[in-house]
Amino acid sequence: MRKMLVVAAREYQAAVRTKTFLLSLLIMPFMMGGSIILQVLLQDVVDTGDKRYALIDRAPAKGAAKVIRDAVTAYNATIHAGKQQVRAKLFLEEVPPRGATKQEQGRQRYELSERVRQGELLGFLEILDGDDATPPAGISVGPGDGEKPYVLLRYESNRPDPGLAELARKALTRSFRTQLAKKSKLTEPERRVLMEPVAVEAKGLSVLDPKTGKVEEGSDQSRIAAIVAPVGLTMLMFMVVLMGATPLMQGVVEEKMQRIAEVLLGSVRPFELMMGKLIGMAGVSLTITAVYLGGAYWAALHYGFAESLGWDLLLWFVAYQVLAALMYGSLFIAIGAACTEMKETQNLLLPVMLLVSLPMFIIGSVLREPNNPVAVGMSFFPFATPMLMLTRMGIPPGVPWWQPVVGVVLVLLTTVLCVWAAGRIFRVGILMQGKGARLGEMFKWVFRG
Repeated sequence: MRKMLVVAAREYQAAVRTKTFLLSLLIMPFMMGGSIILQVLLQDVVDTGDKRYALIDRAPAKGAAKVIRDAVTAYNATIHAGKQQVRAKLFLEEVPPRGATKQEQGRQRYELSERVRQGELLGFLEILDGDDATPPAGISVGPGDGEKPYVLLRYESNRPDPGLAELARKALTRSFRTQLAKKSKLTEPERRVLMEPVAVEAKGLSVLDPKTGKVEEGSDQSRIAAIVAPVGLTMLMFMVVLMGATPLMQGVVEEKMQRIAEVLLGSVRPFELMMGKLIGMAGVSLTITAVYLGGAYWAALHYGFAESLGWDLLLWFVAYQVLAALMYGSLFIAIGAACTEMKETQNLLLPVMLLVSLPMFIIGSVLREPNNPVAVGMSFFPFATPMLMLTRMGIPPGVPWWQPVVGVVLVLLTTVLCVWAAGRIFRVGILMQGKGARLGEMFKWVFRG
């Protein structure tokens, strides 16, 4: 036990007393926060180059083309803020329709598609004619009742830029509503009740001020914080596991390459050496967690969102963080012990990285429905339990008390199994030189020794 703690202390000090560790602690928040700030700063930076589209009106009697032309003209009048152009100017080239058969129409679409591929146009829009595009008497343009549109638009482009198509859709919708209101002699309030969607104002829960006794309206930020908190904790766990386990694997490989492992095994058993490294890694992960979690809690307390980070959630996070570090760390150590140089770790590392990343693949579904069967079932899969169970616990109203307890038991049992298997691999693989092990050989070492 003493030798194990000596190894753990050495691994911990070797990790936290380096300039690289300190720089990573400082750089990571700047990278994560900087990406958010950069997206906010760049959201108004748009391409102000001219955008050219073609328009084919196959239903000239219905007046849809005029509505679209007027909409483009109105849009182009708003592209300047003072003397500076802030949006792209739209140019509309009207192309006469050619032919009445589908073959002739397809040929014309192909020719326009070639112009799009050559960069002459960004895309082209068709106003289609036919039975499905015929409006009722007195209505010239606009969408239908949700089943079949009165005016059908067809847009083709090789870029994900709805541009003209979205502008045309909104313009035709407004035109239809205005005509229908005039025809039915509706007042403006009646028109809005009939055609506008019901507005929902989303707010956080109301709170009682203990000093004044007044009820204060909940803010939308508090509602968002209730979702951001579990996601942030899950991302922190994911990041800390990778930050701690990857250098641990690299250290094992380097010790093998430099023959340091042979010297160490002369005074300590393989299992004690591996467990010491794992305990040291768990200490490193707790140090990283304490720094980031402390900063996050201070920020939440400062901005009034501390209720989203309850102490019970933070304690569960620490418990799951330690277990995840030990569980995944044992797998990373096993990979390092089975390889003789760093490039050999890439193939063996892929299955482990898939296990670590598995919760990230379904976290969106868990956030939407934290208690659906898939979310509940996957949160009991030991390799996904730490992150998914924590996410479900952070989303109101939380989970029954027994679920995180069962999750801890499952992860603990899996961790013991992983440490045992990694110890078997470590005992054989740490002395291998010149040839890395394959995945099949590692399984043989686990079961046969």
